[in-house]
Amino acid sequence: MTKDECKQAVLEIIADIAPDEDLGHLKHDARLRDQLQLDSMDFLDIVMELRKRHGIEVPESDYQQLASLDSCADYLTPKFTAQGK
Repeated sequence: MTKDECKQAVLEIIADIAPDEDLGHLKHDARLRDQLQLDSMDFLDIVMELRKRHGIEVPESDYQQLASLDSCADYLTPKFTAQGK
């Protein structure tokens, strides 16, 4: 999976969790929580959906790696590749 595909997968999860958010104008290098109305439960839902949909475990110590779309892609792309996705 490419970094762009990884970003798309994260955006699909966010769209399901926060359907009222406008994801079309997100800055990929800015913190998601600064751009969207995501609370800590929403963030945990994102982590849980990554596990449920893609089999990717994100330990709590790595949560800061999911701050922006760019950092999500940097962190998750190798995990998707390891999963063969």
